[in-house]
Amino acid sequence: MYWSEFLAIAIAHLFAVASPGPDFAIVTRQSVMAGTRIGIWTSLGVGAGILVHVSYCILGVALLLTRYEQLFNLMKLLAAGYLCFLGVQSIRESLRPQLAVSSTDSVSAEPGRAFWSGFLTNGLNPKATLFFLALFTVVIDIETPTSVQIAYGLYLALATFAWFAMLSTVLGRQQVRDFMLRAGVWFERGMGIILILLAIQIVVFA
Repeated sequence: MYWSEFLAIAIAHLFAVASPGPDFAIVTRQSVMAGTRIGIWTSLGVGAGILVHVSYCILGVALLLTRYEQLFNLMKLLAAGYLCFLGVQSIRESLRPQLAVSSTDSVSAEPGRAFWSGFLTNGLNPKATLFFLALFTVVIDIETPTSVQIAYGLYLALATFAWFAMLSTVLGRQQVRDFMLRAGVWFERGMGIILILLAIQIVVFA
């Protein structure tokens, strides 16, 4: 009964999750600098962050966030501030003398920290808020039972995790890491600049 609705959600999500953004940047950085295992833990955090967006969309909080500009702006500042912090941290590490290309000092090299890094990156992203608000108000019919909407949300979280776990597996391979880390400090600086630019984009365009 709800297959056409599910298909529309799955296609929209596929395009959204595959497009470069904060989630892609943080998973790439973690996987290259610390390996597949840490990349997968970061991906798990990103997938868990999806459940935050789904939860407040089902509860109607997303409408509250977008209607009250101050709340939405606060969320944007928190997201931008966190990404900017990660970017600055990355650049600072690249400026340290004799930085080893295999160093994981500037990444969340512990599973717990990696999970929270992915969770906060996704959970605080206001663009994700707008995407899921559109999904749950335009694509999903208002008459769709809450249980079905929850099932949609679980699919979106699992699909997001699967996508980024696959990305982590590819980028975390030693041959790929060695290739990308030959640039050493330049890879770290490049990722730092990308994270800062994403933070600026959130503040200006979200």
